[in-house]
Amino acid sequence: MDIIINSLYSNKDIFLRELISNASDALDKIRFLSLTDKEVVGEGDNTKLDIQIKLDKEKKSLSIRERGIGMTKEDLIKNLGTIAKFGTSGMYVADIIAEMQTSGDLNLIGQFGVGFYSVYLVADYVEVISKNNVDRQ
Repeated sequence: MDIIINSLYSNKDIFLRELISNASDALDKIRFLSLTDKEVVGEGDNTKLDIQIKLDKEKKSLSIRERGIGMTKEDLIKNLGTIAKFGTSGMYVADIIAEMQTSGDLNLIGQFGVGFYSVYLVADYVEVISKNNVDRQ
C-alpha cells in the first residue's frame, strides 16, 4: 500500500481535498434523491446537509462528518475494498500513475477511485462509519 500511495501522491495535503470531495459527492447524491423523495434526508438535524470537520489535537485525530447518501455494506466493500477500479474494466495502478505523469493532471486521482487512499499519507488508522437508508443496520 505504501508504494502505491507514495507513487500517486507527492503532496500530503491532498488527502483533505479528497476526503472533502468525497463528502461533497455524498451530499450531492442525497440532495438529488431528495428532489423526488423528501423523506430520504429525514427530519430535524438530519436535514442539515453540511460537512463538519473536527480536529482533536490531544488525540491527534481529524474527523470529517456529513449526512450524505452513505454507503451500503456492499458499497463499502466495492469502493473501499478495491484499489483503483475504474469503470467496469478496471485499470492497473501502474497505468494510472503513467497517465498522471504523462498529463501532469493531479485531478485524475479522484477519477480513478484512489483519492480516498491519500488519507494513508498522514494516518496510520482510518475508520469509516457509513449508513445508507437501504441497509437495515
